[in-house]
Amino acid sequence: MPRGIGIPIQKPLQASPRVLFERFKKFFNKTYASAEEHAHRFRVFEKNLAKAVQAQLMDPSATHVPSSDNLAPILPTNDLPTEFDWRELGAVAEVRNQGLCGSCWSFSTTGAVEGAYFVATGKLLSLSEQQLVDCDHECDPSYGADACDNGCLGGLMTSAFSYIQKAGGLQLEEDYPYRGFRGKCKFDASKVAVKVANFSSVMVDEEQIAANLVQNGPLAIGINAMFMQTYIGGVSCPYLCGKNLDHGVLLVGYGESGFSPARLKAKPYWIIKNSWGPHWGEKGFYKICRGYNECGMNTMVSTVSAAMVE
Repeated sequence: MPRGIGIPIQKPLQASPRVLFERFKKFFNKTYASAEEHAHRFRVFEKNLAKAVQAQLMDPSATHVPSSDNLAPILPTNDLPTEFDWRELGAVAEVRNQGLCGSCWSFSTTGAVEGAYFVATGKLLSLSEQQLVDCDHECDPSYGADACDNGCLGGLMTSAFSYIQKAGGLQLEEDYPYRGFRGKCKFDASKVAVKVANFSSVMVDEEQIAANLVQNGPLAIGINAMFMQTYIGGVSCPYLCGKNLDHGVLLVGYGESGFSPARLKAKPYWIIKNSWGPHWGEKGFYKICRGYNECGMNTMVSTVSAAMVE
């Protein structure tokens, strides 16, 4: 059975709404008497935020959604293709195997940066996960005091993007090859191949996720990997799947009518690149029902822009 799941599941999952809620509390000087009330108020805020996203799509000349420095802009969704796959366009590198190391977050990160670099340049590079495993210790306080990238013990993709910015970029896989365990950092700034220009979180609305995927390239996402462990093929549409995210993967496309054995009918689906090798799943890829927030796949989504090295 595949192993190496590496997102810290005990942390808050709703990255973008959580950031906005914290800004809301600070701006209006809101405090709550208990953890239960705080959780209730956040749920109310999150529902209202989802309504605001829909209103923004229907009324684009006005402003309905609050701004945030790490929140992606609202994109039009009316002209999205019915099916889309970055693999067919050449933006997705070969499937790799993280082994027994909980470094899924690093593969999700490099996949997103590789795709963004392809969008910017038309060239596909294979970038180093091992650099992140060895060298990235970036923390994200919004996920908790101890939410830090920690090699084979897990990490977060947005934190990894931040590390890449601060470090000055990522090396190529061939210059810093993957070993599957954490070692001494051997980062060589003179061999940087790609830089990160900026990154942002994407709203939980799945149409917005599709729009960002089409416009910006493959997206780094978190997912609950419970039903991935035994997956062989088809469209996964579990009736009950936890929303606690414990695995980082790469969203590369979507389709319109894949067959779901569990639902006994065709369902629209997302196409996800995993890091458990090409012999897992459908040649290393996973199809999961689209439009249902299956397994929490819409709650930790991020997009990144890459830049060439000068």
